[in-house]
Amino acid sequence: MKTEQNKIISFEQAISHVRDGDSIMIGGFGLRGYPHELVEALVASNKKYLTIISNDLGSPGEGLGKLLTNNQIKGLIGNYYNWNPDVAKAYNEGKIDVKLLPQGTFAEAIRAAGAGIPAFYTLASVGTDLGKGKETKSFNGKTYVLEHAITADVALIKAYMADELGNLIYYKTARNFNPLMAMAAKLTIVQVDEIVPVGTLDPEKIATPHIFVNFITRKDEKK
Repeated sequence: MKTEQNKIISFEQAISHVRDGDSIMIGGFGLRGYPHELVEALVASNKKYLTIISNDLGSPGEGLGKLLTNNQIKGLIGNYYNWNPDVAKAYNEGKIDVKLLPQGTFAEAIRAAGAGIPAFYTLASVGTDLGKGKETKSFNGKTYVLEHAITADVALIKAYMADELGNLIYYKTARNFNPLMAMAAKLTIVQVDEIVPVGTLDPEKIATPHIFVNFITRKDEKK
């Protein structure tokens, strides 16, 4: 569903579109480009059995880490969980599944999904534990690992500014995985700092076209 009207909703309304068992992409690199209020609303919703696709999982009891503390997570797909030792503990206790990917592979797998590419070969992880059990193929004398595209039911992303249609502008490194995730999920919800009228944004600065955005939320939005 890609609506062109009435995209601006509250955080609670946005999270009502998430179902138990959904796979959810969440933008951010640490706290940069991280949709804080959307995640807080997700924690408060108590949705269960979620697969979280993100660069990291915050810290114990903080940020995305709250979802783990609250027993809302079934599985993780990402690459950097060093900030949150609770991830290793929960995995070792058999409470969650964890799929680790090299960071570049993680980004490319999401980009590939948005571009309609089902799989790709990469040098990353060849000969390592992360490449074990995966299909390999030789190209020009080098071995490559087959990786599959990553998609999700919902993407929760952060942008600096949106117009009322959902065209998005990001701020410097806060851009990170957000534009890729916007294209790779079935439903995309963005949190922004500011919403402006259509025609206000410089087209040259728009990184995510409105066609990829279903709903817009804003920090001070009280609808």
